[in-house]
Amino acid sequence: MKRLGRQTWQFENRPRIIGKAAVVGPDEGKGPLSSDFDYVYDNLEIGEKTWEKGERKLLEQASQLALVNANITKEELHFFVGGDLMNQIISSSFSARKLGVPYLGVFGACSTSMETLALASMIVDSGAGDYVLAGTVSHNCTVEKQFRYPTEYGSQKPPYAQYTVTGAGCGVVSRTGDGPVVTKATIGRIMDLGIKDPFNMGSAMAPAAADTLISHFRDTGLEPSYYDLIVTGDLASVGLPITKELLQKEGIPMEQTVFNDCGLMIYDREKQPYVVAGGSGCGCSATVTYGHILNRMQKGDLKRVLVVATGALLSPISYQQGESIPCIAHAVAIEKEG
Repeated sequence: MKRLGRQTWQFENRPRIIGKAAVVGPDEGKGPLSSDFDYVYDNLEIGEKTWEKGERKLLEQASQLALVNANITKEELHFFVGGDLMNQIISSSFSARKLGVPYLGVFGACSTSMETLALASMIVDSGAGDYVLAGTVSHNCTVEKQFRYPTEYGSQKPPYAQYTVTGAGCGVVSRTGDGPVVTKATIGRIMDLGIKDPFNMGSAMAPAAADTLISHFRDTGLEPSYYDLIVTGDLASVGLPITKELLQKEGIPMEQTVFNDCGLMIYDREKQPYVVAGGSGCGCSATVTYGHILNRMQKGDLKRVLVVATGALLSPISYQQGESIPCIAHAVAIEKEG
């Protein structure tokens, strides 16, 4: 691995995603990407007695399916890099308990999907592991209960609120085998413009997305048009336009490439008005990437993709004490060979 500029890693040994899986809940199964998911549950309970246990089950199933699709066993897996939104990342840690492999737990809020993939790729690229699993998960009811109001409370959401995705996405990274190559990763820095509203995630995270994109193009010398698709993680209908405006002010032309957001892709906002501004959560960019995007790359529809997962690093304690919301974004470039 070598470093480009200040924030970007370039993986010299071409780690690749040889197996992946995305498992989702019922609302995601009603969206336009339903055919790209490996399994769709028809209920939010996920067959468990608590929301938290259901969330853990999603990640356990996605990790097992990713290993099957990679044609390896958990005994061959060297590391699991995972994280989620729950206090002390319990969904990932308890899933790691079942996997029984060396585990690195990370917290990047909704940016965790690309943070784990970047770290897994770094481990493989360095030779420290042959097979590394990267994964994350979120559940609508666990996140709403922890960060805002329990779903049963029935509170009215403002029009800029987002809907936490119920889903888990995992990928197995290896130096050998078939699959799209992870070529670069740009590690974000904290951006905080003073927003304190825990519902207003899109506005809070947009500056972090713009800053990481600016850093990626500065470090690599690439133009946005190099990519067939640039997709942010969780900005939805509020944050994506703000990001576009911030990039335009910096003179970065986004018109010549497709620029979208996972939170807008996973739901049909006209048919699913309860999602309000669109999707968010660790599972948002994870399921769209390990489901829809990588499927399109396998079909040859896409060759070069940049996924910029965004995360709001607040906690119930911090926003109740009146703190503003620090945010971050991590970008990972995935390219199809040939």
